[in-house]
Amino acid sequence: MVKPQPNWLGFALPLMLAACGGSDSSGTTAAAATAVVTPAAPAAPAAPTTPATVTAVLNIDFAAPLNYAAPALPAYYDGTVVALDNTPGNNAITDRIATLGRVLFYDKKLSFNDTISCASCHKQANGFDDNVRFSAGFAGGTFTTAHATRLGNVRYYRPGTMFWDKRAASVEAQASQPIQNAIEMGFTPANGGIAALLTKMRATTYYADLFTFAFGDSAISEARMQFALAQFERAMISSASRWDTAYAGVFSATGPNRNLGVTLPGFTAEEDRGRQLFITGQGGGGAGCAACHVPPTFALNANSDSNGLDAGETILFKSPSLKNIALSVAFMHDGRFSTLDQVVEHYNSGVQAGPALDNRLRGPGGAPQRLNLSAADKAALVAFMRTLTDTTLTTDARFSNPFR
Repeated sequence: MVKPQPNWLGFALPLMLAACGGSDSSGTTAAAATAVVTPAAPAAPAAPTTPATVTAVLNIDFAAPLNYAAPALPAYYDGTVVALDNTPGNNAITDRIATLGRVLFYDKKLSFNDTISCASCHKQANGFDDNVRFSAGFAGGTFTTAHATRLGNVRYYRPGTMFWDKRAASVEAQASQPIQNAIEMGFTPANGGIAALLTKMRATTYYADLFTFAFGDSAISEARMQFALAQFERAMISSASRWDTAYAGVFSATGPNRNLGVTLPGFTAEEDRGRQLFITGQGGGGAGCAACHVPPTFALNANSDSNGLDAGETILFKSPSLKNIALSVAFMHDGRFSTLDQVVEHYNSGVQAGPALDNRLRGPGGAPQRLNLSAADKAALVAFMRTLTDTTLTTDARFSNPFR
């Protein structure tokens, strides 16, 4: 259970009522009442001071935490998008807990030998993706067998299941698994597991103050770490790409398909052709990409199945949001493709049959689809996906390394 942050109004209100006599009707005369001097309301508590244990190693200001809880979002991030939010009712984003999550995300002390953090594999400059196909583990010389996933708009995949194969039930459940992975961060049972990490954190000077700032007391637990990391990751909202800026100018909540089919200002002819192919279904002459990668978040549709990478595929693989996809260097769960051109060609001609294949990727008779796109149309789809690059997210100080 997360301990709520102090409610200063709740502390001050009883004092104010007592000072003003509350609802007392004990028969005080009018003359006597006029002689009562009502003391001034108590001053609001001072903003918390950042302890020296924190300032020595972190660029964190307890008196002015960065804004994670109430970001300014475009009008089209409305109820239709909120309905896709996988944030659980008991872990709504707060500035303080997300601040702790930021520190945890970048802290290499969360690995067994102080060499790897979450940010080592999910780099801000790459859209919180890695810039290599497989990520190096804590021990060096060993590598993951899956490519790191982009984290932007992770909150808008409605089921909330995490990892490529959806094995974690939520962002919270996923958050501490890499820490215990034998390749990634090394706190395996043989190395003491999470219990050993918690002991290490309790001996780290700044964590008692950070957990008190976030939760109201200094208790350090796996559940609190999961809550904080999940809040930080869900705060990574991408809404400032070139596509976002252009779409904001034409969006209409009441327009046909929310005006997603409208030509976008500032786009080249090739980019707008790619947009048309992406948004329009195959029955209308498009490629139908948006049926699975849903604008405006471009997160995966909740009812999507696998994309036919291999014949006979049985695992229901998922995809991250396509925001900042052009900053990636490897694509698909195993990073087998190194260019967006290869990704488009897969959907054009390479989809394989299997029991997990999404029905939207099946053609007549249930066979894998063949889009038969021209070279120009394939290039247009790539050009469109490049408009999803959001350099605001990749440079935002709220998501940068807080360590000095």
